[in-house]
Amino acid sequence: MNEQTKNDYIKYRLEKSFEGLNDAKLLAQNQRWNACINRLYYAAFYAVMALLLTEDYDGLTHDGTRSRFNLKFIKEGKIHKEFGKLYSKLFDWQQKGDYGDLFDFTEEQVLPLIEPTEGLLMEIKKLIYCG
Repeated sequence: MNEQTKNDYIKYRLEKSFEGLNDAKLLAQNQRWNACINRLYYAAFYAVMALLLTEDYDGLTHDGTRSRFNLKFIKEGKIHKEFGKLYSKLFDWQQKGDYGDLFDFTEEQVLPLIEPTEGLLMEIKKLIYCG
C-alpha cells in the first residue's frame, strides 16, 4: 500500500471511530446500553486499527488487533496501560452484550465508560498526528 492510500485509510478509520463514539452517546441518551457498548467497542477498535496502520499492521482479527495494540503501544508505554485495560474490557463486554443470552448492561455499568473511551480516541489521534 502506498503512503497516500495508507494515510487515507488512517483518516477514514479515525473518522469512523469518532462517528461510533457519537452513536454511542445517542444510544446512551436512549438507554440502549448493549448497543452503546457495541458502539463504544467499535469506536475504540477503529481507532486502534488506525494506529496500528501507522506501523503497517493491517488486516488483523479483533483478537490480533488487541494483541498487537497491547504489545506495540501499551507494553512499550506509548499509551497508558489504563487505556489497554479499557480496550480489553470493551472487547469482552461487546462480546457478552452482542452474543450472550439473557444479559443486559445497565446505565451504571455503561455511562462511566463513555468519557474514558473518548479519552482513548483522543490519545490515539494525538499519537497518530503528533507522534
